[in-house]
Parts: sequence; structure tokens; C-alpha cells
Amino acid sequence: MKKYLITVSMLTLTAVLLFAGCGEKKEKRAQDVIPVDLLELKKEITYREVMTSGRFTTDDETPLSFKTGGIVRGVFVKEGDYVKRGQVLASLELTEINSGVAQATLGYEKALRDYNRVSSLYKDSVATLSQYQNAKTALDIAAEQLNIARYNLNYSEIRASADGYILKKFVNEGQMAGPGTPVLLVNGAGKGNWVLRVGVSDREWAAIRTGDKAYIEPETASGNKLAAAVSRKSEGVDPASGTFTVDLRPVSLNGTDIATGLFGRAVIIPSETLDAWVVPYDAIIDGDRDSGFVFVTDDEKTVKKVKVRILEILKDRVLVGGGLEDAKALVISGSAYLTDGTPISLGKKKAAL
Repeated sequence: MKKYLITVSMLTLTAVLLFAGCGEKKEKRAQDVIPVDLLELKKEITYREVMTSGRFTTDDETPLSFKTGGIVRGVFVKEGDYVKRGQVLASLELTEINSGVAQATLGYEKALRDYNRVSSLYKDSVATLSQYQNAKTALDIAAEQLNIARYNLNYSEIRASADGYILKKFVNEGQMAGPGTPVLLVNGAGKGNWVLRVGVSDREWAAIRTGDKAYIEPETASGNKLAAAVSRKSEGVDPASGTFTVDLRPVSLNGTDIATGLFGRAVIIPSETLDAWVVPYDAIIDGDRDSGFVFVTDDEKTVKKVKVRILEILKDRVLVGGGLEDAKALVISGSAYLTDGTPISLGKKKAAL
């Protein structure tokens, strides 16, 4: 009797275990089928938008400096001052420079006396032709040295080259300023020749052309976008930022107040078009700048992981240039739960973006 009871109990336990095992297999198979949303793939002609930012300036922003070095006698303007063409902005102490002019003047006068004396002697056949020519050369050299001294005296002060504003003052009275050292930074802001100077990457720089359309949003006018165009591309990398610079000139300010250094955002629309697939950003997995992976399906039953070539990563979408030639549909949701060959169930199916 006991043996019979033990046998029945073992059979009952075996049945329970078999039933539980079948349930686990069925549950596992159900979990393996991942619900996904698909996007129909269609290659299209699109534009590569370049989103960037920068600060407003003018295209005639100029650092002013002294030609010769010396002690600064005075800087007669402050940052933000409006100046007129020809106005004296700064000057050097002239003691040393005036002494140089006086010395050059004395040298010229002596050379002139020597020349006149040798010239008279040459006419009387007392001096030789070589002596006459040497005296003439010495006079010419002295005259040029006097011109240099007077020129340096004339540029021992800084005058405004055009109407505009003082953006920056780099030195103060009593400081030593070397030749060519910036003393003041000025621009012609009064002329309204504003540009937004922005930085772009090397790939973006290569796609942009002078005259391409752009839109600018100044910090002081949030939501007010100004139509603009690319007016200049740099021919080298800015060593300070490591980027290429592009100037965007507004077509019209539309009453927007602009000041030097004002921050602004911009969207540049290069005229160069791209033949690419436009896919959602979330569809890319394990991506970097130039490549990534996506899941695609041809039969809407299983998925395949493929590598794609990325042309550009935008704010909410990605431009793909290669890798999707043989695919029919792209998985745009549920990718995190997929592996190569995973069975799927179809959720939403969207047309191309």
C-alpha cells in the first residue's frame, strides 16, 4: 500500500513539473516575439541643415596700434564711446620720437652742406666724380632717414579710420606699448553692417557656400528669426576655438537691436543636396560620428542587424547615406530588446519621414 502511494505521488509530481515546464516554454516563446514599430524606407533628396551659434560683430572690426613702441601718454576714449573719422584716440610720449626727428634733421642738414661744398669743388675740378657721387648718396640717405623719423612722429598717435564705436581698450596711460601691439578695438557699427560670426566643423564648412540661406535668432529677440545669407567663409581654422568661422549677414534687422558681442543662434541651409534616407534618431544603436547599426526587416517577421553609414546627425533625425539599399522597413521602436534574427510582431507602420 505504501509502495502504491509513493508511486502515485511521484507520478503526480512528474506531471506537475511537466506542466510547469510547458508553461515556461510557452511564456518564453511569447516573450521572444518583440512588438516593434516599422518605418518604410525611401531614399530622398534632402538638405543638410547646420545648426550653430555665435556672436554679432561687424565686418570692419579693426585693432588699432602704434607704429613705434613707447610710453602711452594718454588714451582719450572709453569702451562704448562713439568716435568720428580722424578723431585722436591715443598718443605716445614724444620725447624720444622728437629727439629722433631732431637727430635726423641735423643729419640731413650736414649732408646737404657736404653735398653743396663737394658740388662746388667738383665744378672747379678740385673734387673727383666719385667724391661728388658719394656726397649725393649721403644726402639722399639723410633725406630718407628724415622722412622715416617724421613718419614715425605722425603715427605716434592713433586716429579713428572711420566713424564707429570703441569695443575694447587694451592699454592705459603710462603703460609701455610695443610696435603693433593692439591699443584699441573699433568697428563701424553705426553703418549697420552687422554679421553673426559662427563656428562650424570641417564637414559643415565643406558643405557651405557663400550665398547660402540662413536664419538668425538674436538672444534679445527670442522667436524672431531674421533671414540671412552666408557672406564669408574662413580659409583656415580659428586657433582659439579649433573650428572654421562663417559670417552670416542679416538681410534686414526688422527693428531688432543689435550690439557687438550679442549672442545669436543660427540655422544654415547649404545649397548642396544629399541623396539619403532620413531616419529617426532613436533607430540608431551603437552609433558614432560616421557609422552605426540599425535593425531592418524584409518579411515583417524577423529582424536583421545591419551597419549604416551616417552622413549627418541632426536634432531629431539622422541622414543615412548607405547600408539600407536592400532593406524594406526599418525598426524604429523596441530596438533595445532585439538581436539578429529575433522574431517580431508588427505594431505601427509609418511611411517615410
